[in-house]
Amino acid sequence: MNIGLCGSHRTGKTTLAEAISRKTGMPFVRTGTSEVFRKYGMDPSGPMDFRKRLWIQHEILDTAEKIWIAEQEQFITDRTPLDMMAYTLADIQGATEVNLKELEGYLARCIDVTNKFFQILILVQPGIPLMHEEGKAALNEGYLEHLNYLILGLCSDDRIKGAFVYLRRDITSLEERVNTILCELDRVGKKTAV
Repeated sequence: MNIGLCGSHRTGKTTLAEAISRKTGMPFVRTGTSEVFRKYGMDPSGPMDFRKRLWIQHEILDTAEKIWIAEQEQFITDRTPLDMMAYTLADIQGATEVNLKELEGYLARCIDVTNKFFQILILVQPGIPLMHEEGKAALNEGYLEHLNYLILGLCSDDRIKGAFVYLRRDITSLEERVNTILCELDRVGKKTAV
């Protein structure tokens, strides 16, 4: 049963996935979105037109899918295609020129990849203090909320087949986050076994 932590950047997904991995022995697989931006000399917090956004999101999904395919065991990761969908959709504003057919193709691909790899999705909501880190996306709290609500909506899409759990934003200590998720995983596991 693969577990995907999803949510906006700077919510502690990587730290949390690593802690759950240590506690359960389930391998942690880093998705490495920032590395893809670096590979192409791009800044994830910099502006880009929508065509470029869609192109880099395909590159990110390609890279992630290769990493996930290589895994022989069940794993936990710090990013899912739902995150990728949210970042793409968040860039669409009133005047954004969008090729709807290309967008729909990308979104459908993200849903297919989500269903292929993840049986449980956990939304990690904003709540921990924000810390700037070089090479990471912007620390705009409004943008983080925008992404959070996009991902919350995407998790509710009836095309997503896996179980969905969300981590309340008032749970901020790492220990409490890990314990809460382990309880939720146990609950979901019992529910799916019935």
